[in-house]
Amino acid sequence: MSTFKNALFIGLLVILNHSASYAAIPAFVEGQPLPSLAPTLERVTPAVVNIATKSMAQQHENPLLQDPFFRRFFQIPNAPRKRSTQSLGSGVIVDANKGFIITNHHVIDKADKITVTLRDGRSFNAKIVGSDPDSDVAVIQIKADKLTDLPIANSDQLRVGDFVIAIGNPFGLGQTVTSGIISALGRSGLGIEGYEDFIQTDASINPGNSGGALVNLRGELIGINTAIIAPNGGNVGIGFAIPSNMAISLQQQLVKFGKVNRGQLGIVVQDLTPDLSQAFNLNIKYGVIISQVDTNSPAEKANLRPGDIVLSVNGKLTKNSSSLRNNLGLLSVGDKATLQILRNGEQQQVTLKIGKRKIAFVDGARIHPQLAGAKLSNLSDSKKQHNVKQGIKVIDVASNSKAWLNGLRKGDIITRANRAPVHNVIELINAAKGRSSLLLNIQRDNSAFFLIIR
Repeated sequence: MSTFKNALFIGLLVILNHSASYAAIPAFVEGQPLPSLAPTLERVTPAVVNIATKSMAQQHENPLLQDPFFRRFFQIPNAPRKRSTQSLGSGVIVDANKGFIITNHHVIDKADKITVTLRDGRSFNAKIVGSDPDSDVAVIQIKADKLTDLPIANSDQLRVGDFVIAIGNPFGLGQTVTSGIISALGRSGLGIEGYEDFIQTDASINPGNSGGALVNLRGELIGINTAIIAPNGGNVGIGFAIPSNMAISLQQQLVKFGKVNRGQLGIVVQDLTPDLSQAFNLNIKYGVIISQVDTNSPAEKANLRPGDIVLSVNGKLTKNSSSLRNNLGLLSVGDKATLQILRNGEQQQVTLKIGKRKIAFVDGARIHPQLAGAKLSNLSDSKKQHNVKQGIKVIDVASNSKAWLNGLRKGDIITRANRAPVHNVIELINAAKGRSSLLLNIQRDNSAFFLIIR
């Protein structure tokens, strides 16, 4: 689109926004049709769906009431009490033949029933094909004919200032379209997801838009709308979308494996700051420096060393540690990764295979006798959730173990012990040392409470 047409398009949008009290604008001016998004939207909107979910959530009880004696004494039914919850979101059909729909993990998380409603009014029950909490991408599937899918654009070619259109189901109103531009690319470090490489846009994105489409003016999918920054609870023109290249790569893994089989190289890296560049006599402005290589890791076997500078992975520039993590996060265990590195002032290529990820955990009995039966891990070693960024996660609890009877459950996050913050397992061990009892602050789903362990 030429500069003149872009200017005309923006001018017309301004006129349209202020024309409610004036006569309708004609469809033609001097014999020429006015610019309109309608033809693009007529092709695109049938591929964007509304998603409604229902789930039964167990109501949390005082741990004492989980004891059979207390339940009999207070005549509490043995069946756990549950409450029904509902949520709304959006999705994008990416394979019309197989009925595959990409949405956000948080849209369908813990759903017992998923209903997909198409633009033409038809509704279908959907099943979950696979979901990845770390990237907030999920794939669901419906069995239906006459579906429309979206063509996929190369999100690596996006530029700040490109016009975009956001389509979704905000506040359950039904399909809604907003427009704007790309405000920034490669946004990370926001603490929204584990893997962040967001497109930022000022197109209005509101609750219910999650999982919907961000498209260019050709009607091609460039992103999956995911989150907003809303300091006052309303839209302030700062929305984020997962780039289409990332979403489609994850979709392929979810369809094939049902999950994302992420692995690791076995390196610890840090951003290449100006001070480090000067210390290493470097004239480059991007890259990450390897500070540690794990024993018997793929990195050690490929002869990577501390002090090596990683410039790119499989041809994609490594601007910082977040971009390296994102690039590696799209690879599965066993995939080959070609790293362009700088060593002693000379560039060279290193090819290695992605290894299996090792998640370390500690047996609860090592921390306190009454925590026996629980497996605990640093939250950073598993995943962040419910806005809790540090703590100890209970990754498993054996039924009827001491930890179980004390009220711990799988998925709990321990944030404090004896009223002091605990950021990792070591701090929890120190807090429990020499004590017969522990007062733990637990985060469970969206609630927090205290547990006395003795």
